[in-house]
Amino acid sequence: MHFPGLKTVEECCNKPLLYYKTNIGRTISLLDMMEFGVYNMIFSSSATVYDSPSYLPMDEKHPVGGCTNPFGKTKFFIEEILKDNCTAEKQWNVVLLRYFNPVGAHVTGKLGEDPQGIPNNLMPYVSQVAVGRLKELTVYGADYDTPDGTGMRDYIHVVDLA
Repeated sequence: MHFPGLKTVEECCNKPLLYYKTNIGRTISLLDMMEFGVYNMIFSSSATVYDSPSYLPMDEKHPVGGCTNPFGKTKFFIEEILKDNCTAEKQWNVVLLRYFNPVGAHVTGKLGEDPQGIPNNLMPYVSQVAVGRLKELTVYGADYDTPDGTGMRDYIHVVDLA
């Protein structure tokens, strides 16, 4: 399973070269090493590779490549690299997983997020408010077509994902 490293939208917009170097560069390094006899991969991609939805719910039939930030572009570019490699090298088998909003940590607490400073992702932020590290959570938006006017998202727990 390959979960390339960096994933913060705000950071990727401020440091795009870091994201390209880390996510794409290290994937290519991994593929170089895999050529010594490991030809199977499950790639943790992202639903950010999809274009803006033309209908809901989104599904695999939606077009891809209309990424809105460097993080999404790295996932899309890696998918393309993997597809090209599988076309050229028939012994390779790759599965692409695209999903929205992974959250959580391993039940042992040994794996997961414990960011230093202010978190860039919702669930670590909520967790830090819950334990008193941060004072409050601000909810943005009040005009969505939802029961309370705030945004709704689906989440997948990282253990379920794994």
